[in-house]
Amino acid sequence: MILQNIRRSRLRVGMVAGAAATLLVLGMMVTSSAQAATGCRVTYTVSTQWPGGFTANVGVTNLGAPISGWNLAWTFPSGQRVTQAWNATVTSSGSQFTATNLNYNAAIATNTTVSFGFNGAWSNDNPAPATFALNGLPCTGSVGGTPTPTASHTPSPSPSVSPSTSPQPDDAMATVAAMEPGWNLGNTFDAIPDETAWGNPRTTRALLQHVRSQGYNSIRIPVTWSNHHGPAPAYTIDAAWMNRIREVVDWSLAEGFYVMINLHHDSWQWINGYPGDRTTVMNRYTALWTQIAGTFRDHSSKLVFESINEPQFAGTSGDEENYEVLHELNAEFVHLVRRSGANNATRLLVLPTLHTNADQGRLDALVSTLDQLDDPNLAATIHFYGFWPFSVNIAGGTRYDATVEQDLIGIFDRAYDTFVSRGIPVIIGEWALLNYDHNRPGVIERGEFLKFLEAVGHHARTRQLTTMLWDAGQFLNRNELRWRDQGVYEMMKASWTTRSGTASSDLVHVRRDGAITSKTLVLNPNGTTFRGLRQGSTELAVGSDYTVSGNTLTLTPAAVTRLVGNRAYGVNATIEAHFSHGVPWPISIVSHDPPTHAAATGTTAAFPIPTQFRGDQLATMEARYADGSNAGPADWTSYKEFWTHFQPDYAGNTIIVKPEFFSEVDDGVRVTLTFHFWSGAQTTYHVTKTGNTVAGSTG
Repeated sequence: MILQNIRRSRLRVGMVAGAAATLLVLGMMVTSSAQAATGCRVTYTVSTQWPGGFTANVGVTNLGAPISGWNLAWTFPSGQRVTQAWNATVTSSGSQFTATNLNYNAAIATNTTVSFGFNGAWSNDNPAPATFALNGLPCTGSVGGTPTPTASHTPSPSPSVSPSTSPQPDDAMATVAAMEPGWNLGNTFDAIPDETAWGNPRTTRALLQHVRSQGYNSIRIPVTWSNHHGPAPAYTIDAAWMNRIREVVDWSLAEGFYVMINLHHDSWQWINGYPGDRTTVMNRYTALWTQIAGTFRDHSSKLVFESINEPQFAGTSGDEENYEVLHELNAEFVHLVRRSGANNATRLLVLPTLHTNADQGRLDALVSTLDQLDDPNLAATIHFYGFWPFSVNIAGGTRYDATVEQDLIGIFDRAYDTFVSRGIPVIIGEWALLNYDHNRPGVIERGEFLKFLEAVGHHARTRQLTTMLWDAGQFLNRNELRWRDQGVYEMMKASWTTRSGTASSDLVHVRRDGAITSKTLVLNPNGTTFRGLRQGSTELAVGSDYTVSGNTLTLTPAAVTRLVGNRAYGVNATIEAHFSHGVPWPISIVSHDPPTHAAATGTTAAFPIPTQFRGDQLATMEARYADGSNAGPADWTSYKEFWTHFQPDYAGNTIIVKPEFFSEVDDGVRVTLTFHFWSGAQTTYHVTKTGNTVAGSTG
């Protein structure tokens, strides 16, 4: 699993476990010597790139005699480097890098491809390597100078039985369209070991009624079954657990929802072992789905089954084998449900890509499965958590910028082009940002998050993609049945049907100790027309309060003076930019002065830096050694991860630097921390770790 897909915290604990299982193989390098190659071809693809970092996938095809043991060498043309690898061990000597096989993928048969990947770092440019050499032989795409055709890999057929009742044609596209928008009952029945274990209250019908009243047409109920069934061979599901799931499904259907249930964290708890123990895992998998299908076979067609959440596998040779084993599980799921008859004969069934990821190879693999199954009542599902640096606030990813938008558009375009354009419906079964959480204020700045929400709704809607919000409690307060941020909900709701105008920021900062001047923002109309500014019900006056030139909005000194009032630190006033349609764009007028720090001593357990924020808020933190090199974890970037490595405590007047940061800082070496604030202010602070103690100073 690539780094971008690792989700932190209890909210996505399954992904962390899956990532750990994947990274475990990195230490298992084979020690046998490599054989000479007689011909090879390399495919090098940068699947994701962000400021200072990128993810690359490398496919090595052996065009000659079979190889047992391999290494692939290359040189980066612009000083790039590898920071993390999977499916190979990568070492470097000067500017040359070498990937060496692991014990499970040492053999490459003739016309067979082995794949590995890595995260890398870059600075000035990120061009692809010009040449590669397999076991010392340059890879030219031919054997002995003679070009050879591209090898194609055909997965072996999966075990299957023809269904006794053939599904009748239905309009799956229309069904999935009717499911828009959708909402996840997250961290509930997927929680381990039970419904309330991860902090959410017991699900009530009142909760479902409330969600339905907010405009949601479908509900995904993730279910983890692994702690709620008996031993082999029957794997009998606990009656109380099945009855509880059925109760909530029935409530949801009665409220008018389309409902989707699945096997959720089972994916990383035991299904991931399928490649190494096909019989045991398949028996358990089919036993559970046989019982689920039997229980719900007479339920409304508005009940939808999803085979597996975020499928991932251990001990495979790479994606090609992953695609093969996922095909077997998806195909058996479809055949099993269809054989159970009644409404299951034509029920909409949802099949995921590997990791529910939208890389083109993973989409193509699912297309192959769908083509082979030739069932009109199937849909594809992927998940979307945004451009990873922005989603977690690392590497300076503080803003919803062109890079973040292009990542979104690229994923949604691939889903449309691969599936929807061919009449295959797509459900984005989970979406949000990874570290947006009401318990982590400030990780994602509110205005930047609003822009992301607006864009997701627009780009999904115009590509006919159905979205299901991942809500583990960070959006809807289930105890009080209210949105934790009403404006966030209003932006999402508007995006279901129209566009909303936004701006370059939702913050206007005014120095408290200086003369008041005019302030400007750039409007992003998004196809709307700007109509004016309001403070509450009061219209601001064009000319005396603000001017507009093109998309540049300028607040006059007189208006700013009135809005800041007594200039107390923090938000003094909020105004709104209104557009021809969509929701208004909020603009907070903030009085501030540059933040200050004080010297301190403490420990690596959590080092609080005394800070007077003076009306400002923290955006990110950089860490460097005296020689300019990056300090701390994720050393491919100077910008550390918000909340994981540091966090502000506004009430306590401190910035807390966390043990996760100090664990990867050199002992006895001074580190300069640069704090970036949303006003544009920057401050510096110096820390030196000595054992478990930390000394901090401002100079």
